[in-house]
Amino acid sequence: MYSKIDKYIDRLISLSTPNAPMWNIESIRQGKKPHWNYIDGCMITSLLSIGEITKDEKYFTFAEHFIDYYVNEDGSILGYDKSTYNLDDLNEGRVLFELYEKTGKEKYRLAIEKQAEQLVEQPRTCTGNFWHKLIYPNQIWLDGVYMAQVFSAKYSKYYRNNDFSDVLMQIKNVAKLMRDEKTGLYFHGLDCSKSIFWADPETGLSKNFWLRAIGWYSVAMIDVVELTDETARAEIAPIFTQLMSDLLKFKDEESHLYWQVVNQPHREGNYLETSGSAMIAYAMLKGARLGVLDESFAEAGQKTFDGICSRYLDFNAEGELNLGGICLVAGLGPAHNTRRDGSYEYYISEPIVENDAKGVAPFILCYTEVLRKKGS
Repeated sequence: MYSKIDKYIDRLISLSTPNAPMWNIESIRQGKKPHWNYIDGCMITSLLSIGEITKDEKYFTFAEHFIDYYVNEDGSILGYDKSTYNLDDLNEGRVLFELYEKTGKEKYRLAIEKQAEQLVEQPRTCTGNFWHKLIYPNQIWLDGVYMAQVFSAKYSKYYRNNDFSDVLMQIKNVAKLMRDEKTGLYFHGLDCSKSIFWADPETGLSKNFWLRAIGWYSVAMIDVVELTDETARAEIAPIFTQLMSDLLKFKDEESHLYWQVVNQPHREGNYLETSGSAMIAYAMLKGARLGVLDESFAEAGQKTFDGICSRYLDFNAEGELNLGGICLVAGLGPAHNTRRDGSYEYYISEPIVENDAKGVAPFILCYTEVLRKKGS
């Protein structure tokens, strides 16, 4: 099985260029010009990870070539506009640290500093958390924890003398404000002003538990744990451990995958979704490797990874492997887009696609954890 995954990754690379990556389905469908974005950031993160574990230089070479297309000598970044205060745009910045460390190219350090300026200037809610974007005022999304806090933790590690206080505060606030006590699951979004159309007028919370949003938050926590010191780790680990335990209750017992709307299995239209399942599997495998979770979670993560391979990694008529079952996108609002209302019907209405990096990247990251476990 593993050899076909390697060939699949190689095919994605061979068919992609920095200005036209085949895994960025949103950009392809919308005809967007090349720009700095979290989708490519997720994919390059996964390629650097697979390169680290396999020791094959082709992955780093591709990543460096890809990022070089976007980062100019003065550190300015193609298609990055700080004034939108979009947390998504910080995600790709996390790869700059490894590139700078390995190449010494000054432009990477300058680009890190430009992205770090957004951390300083990003608007915040009354809780102290970042707004998700300028167009989403006063809103906290689970997605944004991954997009911003892993970059922030890396910046804190290398340039702020390990001051993780802001990262920890924002993660803990999400646990306090967005966790559902009955299920242990997390709501996708919170509007602190309680004024947006999708928010509960009393709590400000969105209506449902979207799998990939919970996946983003899970991955954010374990990636931050890896970066932080023991004191910081002790603050995050209990939140992470509780979520992993609570999620197991919602796993599909046959496939070991998780549902698009997590707590409504087998409801008409609901489906077992690849990206969020891969994120949870990765978080469990990595959590066990880092000693935050016991070994039973590594076994659960492995079964989910194997379930994704069995269900959604398949050959097409041309004999090419494709990874399916990936929700293309889901969000909340903004105000003029009332279709994105956080309802069950909305989450199951978004397109299901193949080979999009929001599913492929966590699948590859999960694969690297499987390889680490196999080699240990």
